[in-house]
Amino acid sequence: MNRLVLIGLVGLGMAAWLGLAPPRALGGGDLPAEAEIRPVIRMEPAVTWLPDAPGEGRLFRVRVTASEHTPLMGVHGSVGGEELHFERTSQRDFESLAAMPVGAEGGVTAQIRAVYRDAGEGRLEARIPVTPGSYSHEALRVAPRFGSPLSETDQARLDSDRVLARRASARAHRTPRLWGDFAVTPRESVVTSGFGDGRVFNGQVSSRHMGLDLRGDPGDTVVAAARGIVEVVAPFLLAGNVVYLNHGGGVVSGYFHLSRQLVAEGDTVAAGTPIGLVGATGRVTGPHLHWVVRYGNVSVDPRSLVELADSP
Repeated sequence: MNRLVLIGLVGLGMAAWLGLAPPRALGGGDLPAEAEIRPVIRMEPAVTWLPDAPGEGRLFRVRVTASEHTPLMGVHGSVGGEELHFERTSQRDFESLAAMPVGAEGGVTAQIRAVYRDAGEGRLEARIPVTPGSYSHEALRVAPRFGSPLSETDQARLDSDRVLARRASARAHRTPRLWGDFAVTPRESVVTSGFGDGRVFNGQVSSRHMGLDLRGDPGDTVVAAARGIVEVVAPFLLAGNVVYLNHGGGVVSGYFHLSRQLVAEGDTVAAGTPIGLVGATGRVTGPHLHWVVRYGNVSVDPRSLVELADSP
């Protein structure tokens, strides 16, 4: 290093002795002017997703891969209005879960902000196509109270229940991912009503079934689908006795119509931990488990959580 500096000084001295003007410098520096204004060239990262066309109402992965010569410090973004939570999976790759909403005609747009190692930023946008879902409709008979427009009292209670559910989703966005890559079905049982199917109650009230119904007898055990924090243990109007788990990284799960809850708010549970017993509380036609999984406020087929955990 000292020798290189010395050679540089000798070169400048020789130029002065010969009467040659030294190179013009900006701000009194020693580098040629063209070196001072050389632009910074960055190669944008690549944005990909798996699968190529995620199914309607399903979880999927978004990957951002840095170019070889433009390393990244971090990645942020959103899909369908829900925040993404990127984690570094290799020297150049960052991944996050995302959700394809039911009714996402044409797909969703990923908004990505890449933070480069030199502190610069780049913004990318990618359109993610969707594979439409296939749903059926079924007519159900429930108690008259739940098969007609709700009273003011019941509507107020329903609104309060929804606030608690939204808070659980908000906390999941603020919590680091807790569940790793291991998830289980909360009951190994027959599916009696699929995700996304249309529901008509007493011929009047129509809705979409945004969960998965699993057959069970009163008192059968319900376990946590993945590691998480117990966010809500409460009696809801329509969902009956519920447990909500915050799995972090935007993912939350709910277990409805329980006859009894076996956990308390604030508990941390592992996948497979008993959290409640099958019941018939709330708006039901009989005892069963209604299992819900959401990414933020987007409901997805709960089976996609288990499938995603099992995939490489």
